[in-house]
Amino acid sequence: MIKFYNTLTRRKEEFKPIEENKVKMYACGITVSGNAHIGHLYQAMIYDIIRKVLVRNGYEVAYARNYTDIDDKIIAKANELGVNSDDYAKEMIEKINEEMKYFQVDEPDIWLKATENIENIINFIQKLINKGFAYPTKKGDVYFAVENFHRYGALSNRNLENAKNGYRIDNDEEKLNPLDFALWKSAKEGEPFWISPWGKGRPGWHIECSTMNMQAFGEQIDIHGGGRDLIFPHHENEIAQTEALTGKQFSKYWIHNGLIKVEGQKMSKSLGNTITLEELRKKYHPEVVKFALLQNSYRSDINITEANFKQAEKHINSFYQVLAEIEEKFDINQEKMQEKYQKDVFDAMNDDFNTPKALSYLFEIFKVMQKKIEENDASVVEDYHGVKKAYEDLGLFINNSLDVLDFIKQKSQDEIPQEIKLLAEKRWQSKIDKNFALADNLRGQLLEKGYAIKDSKEGYEIQKI
Repeated sequence: MIKFYNTLTRRKEEFKPIEENKVKMYACGITVSGNAHIGHLYQAMIYDIIRKVLVRNGYEVAYARNYTDIDDKIIAKANELGVNSDDYAKEMIEKINEEMKYFQVDEPDIWLKATENIENIINFIQKLINKGFAYPTKKGDVYFAVENFHRYGALSNRNLENAKNGYRIDNDEEKLNPLDFALWKSAKEGEPFWISPWGKGRPGWHIECSTMNMQAFGEQIDIHGGGRDLIFPHHENEIAQTEALTGKQFSKYWIHNGLIKVEGQKMSKSLGNTITLEELRKKYHPEVVKFALLQNSYRSDINITEANFKQAEKHINSFYQVLAEIEEKFDINQEKMQEKYQKDVFDAMNDDFNTPKALSYLFEIFKVMQKKIEENDASVVEDYHGVKKAYEDLGLFINNSLDVLDFIKQKSQDEIPQEIKLLAEKRWQSKIDKNFALADNLRGQLLEKGYAIKDSKEGYEIQKI
């Protein structure tokens, strides 16, 4: 049995799909107006994990994500670069797909793009006009008439009056109500456009997701997900336009993940604190990033600091050292595994996808394994297979042990200042020359600067203290 928090009802509920054992799940994807950042990765990672938890519980899951590949920001960025907006969007999608693959986030079962659904969007809008829920303007825009949909505000728990607070309203004198939102936008000079019954234009943001959902799954889905910042107005508007058309509940369950802060501040371009995936992959192994992000409940905001990643890297390195030692000393080619780890982790994940609780078991598990290694207890191989199976849904311990350890070692060495490397090399040469007094002096200098030296038969390793 799986239980999770439903934003729509504002309580944790037992999951019961509309159709027995089958799940239709949709998560809002990325607007490709720039480089993907850690917030995009976190959202994609969370819904990938949720999909895997559902599959492990025996459900047949159809999981869809979308790319918004046409909107104001994309057009503005393409114009700034002097390129075609469609070409720019395609290039960004390829780049983001490659970055997600690097971070070992699996692709959804269904990819959806706004520009591949223009005809469906136009048909959707026309039906809303016919039913009295939308209206065209003289200049060729089409708006959804919010006041005609009486359940507006149920997801965000707002009425029409307080919905105006904190919501940037596009002032258009042809709007009947300030809260009415655009389904179709008339084309401005030089913008890409499609021909519609209302003139040249392009779809509004909200209508894209409703239409793509309907094309992928029909009139109803089980789970709709996205970041908490999408609850209002995006998801509220999705509900309004879809349910106005069908007369049925759009999504039975709504899941929203928390947002990313960086050093206590909201991540934004204006503050210059955005952590792009391009930057992140240069510094950390995918499992280090996952371990750092999954320390928090998916519904909570995450405050990212450099210390979070360093601490996660330390733990992942320690865990993989144990796994590598087991692989070296024992025969791991057997199928028996410790099943208690799976039960504990699976129970945690079935209770509102509790990743902090699931991760908390790791320290005791690896402590047990280390003790068994010291005692030359071959049953440690059962623990080895058990921990790998237990954490595969979270994307942990799925890589070659030596590859992970080498990656972390190389990255840590790359970050060491040149001054420290020169001192360490001078100390090593002093040892070779048997000038032990100088070697000890140089070791002391390194310690004062916050670095220790670990010697081995092959040479030495610099470690930041």
